[in-house]
Amino acid sequence: MVDITQKEGKWLVSGNLLLDDVEQLLARNLMVDGSQALEVDLAGVAEVDSVALSLLFEWVRQARANRCKLGYSNLPANLVSLATLYGVLDFLPLVADNVANH
Repeated sequence: MVDITQKEGKWLVSGNLLLDDVEQLLARNLMVDGSQALEVDLAGVAEVDSVALSLLFEWVRQARANRCKLGYSNLPANLVSLATLYGVLDFLPLVADNVANH
């Protein structure tokens, strides 16, 4: 199960980002809007699969469409490994070059 806590200018993501979890998340119609810059903190994410990357790129697409400055922080090591394997890590907008210790 995945949960997102929204604070001013920040989303704190926790739980797993697996197929069923991402489907539930997308069904909630959570959208990146253009009202401000947004940091998505992934420190609380445990398990991931390739659909997690799809979700992150969907949020990038929404941010660009809504002229919102989006950045990801605290990518878990398993997500960094997956993004590196697929050759897409450099396409993720990072707030800082940091990886959570999972």
